[in-house]
Amino acid sequence: MRALTWQGKRDVRVETVPDPRIEDPTDIIVRITSTGVCGSDLHLYEVLGPFLDPGDILGHEPMGVVEETGSQVTSLAPGDRVVVPFNISCGHCYMCDRGLHSQCETTQVRERGMGASLFGFSKLYGQVPGGQAELLRVPFGDSLPIKVPHGPADDRFVYLSDVLPTAWQAVEYAAIPPGGTVTVLGLGPIGAMAARIARHRGAGLVVGVDLVPERLSRAAADGVKCLDLRRHGKDLGDAIRDLTDGRGTDAVIDAVGMEAHGAPVAKAAHTVVGMLPDALGERLMETAGLDRLTAFRAAVDVVRRGGTISVVGVYGGAADPLPMLTMFDKQIQLRMGQANVKRWVDDILPLLTDEDPLGVDRFATHRLPLEEGPQAYKTFQAKQDGMIKTLLVP
Repeated sequence: MRALTWQGKRDVRVETVPDPRIEDPTDIIVRITSTGVCGSDLHLYEVLGPFLDPGDILGHEPMGVVEETGSQVTSLAPGDRVVVPFNISCGHCYMCDRGLHSQCETTQVRERGMGASLFGFSKLYGQVPGGQAELLRVPFGDSLPIKVPHGPADDRFVYLSDVLPTAWQAVEYAAIPPGGTVTVLGLGPIGAMAARIARHRGAGLVVGVDLVPERLSRAAADGVKCLDLRRHGKDLGDAIRDLTDGRGTDAVIDAVGMEAHGAPVAKAAHTVVGMLPDALGERLMETAGLDRLTAFRAAVDVVRRGGTISVVGVYGGAADPLPMLTMFDKQIQLRMGQANVKRWVDDILPLLTDEDPLGVDRFATHRLPLEEGPQAYKTFQAKQDGMIKTLLVP
């Protein structure tokens, strides 16, 4: 089969690799029909090279058609259409029973001290082959895949793999009061969808912050009050307080993570980590890693006292200096974590209709053949060509 593989920093290639096969009687093989490129993929492209090996298959936002099932799979058959969640959860352990599928005890990567395994996301999360490929082996065939109907285009359902549940959880964790206010920092795919979901769920004011013109204009068309970081810079907090009677918003969603701008020391640290031999780079990232905390510090600034910060952007450093004094003084509530995909599916599926209240049918800005995956990564990383969300078609 053809698959998009990591070969080095800013070097991904589509290569011919062995087809996956059934390894456990509960496995299924899915022929991929659409697979997304995620902002988290850029962390692998740019920063997390020490945790990857050349040839690793990337991608964690796939959907397709079941091609083969293991002998113990009873709920699916060849020809069924499924979406594959990005975190690999068994569905029946202590954590899964509590809706914490991203902490699944069956697939936890204990040797790294990490939570559930993820498709296509490095040694930190199990080094499981990903979904930017023609075929994908999916374990737990009776409990992990999300069966969806035939008919509508893939765009209707593919975001159940990551974007929709991640954004939904971000809004849930933000605990926005009815008619309340929220700031979304970062209007990439997750931030843009979180803003839409917040409005759908009754937020009175959604403020979106970014510095990419195409992202700002798209969110503004969705009814978001957009602030251009290039204009407001260090005055961002004042601009948001001006919109909220001097208090700040009830909640802030940090959808940026370690891609934030404006922290040259941390950026340099990321560059150094990417240049070191793998073993040394791993140790440095795990024990002394620094992130660009610009976005998180902005969240602490703009949230009102007693408000909530929901962190959905991925951070990777182990030695990040948090502004604990300010957080304590402002009585900030903080929630974060990988999305528990299966926890939110029942809430989201009823919204994936022809009425399309979340705008999923028109969410993708680019649809490209899998063979153009390397160029898609390059364009997405450079924030060029208006690329916000790309679907690759094997």
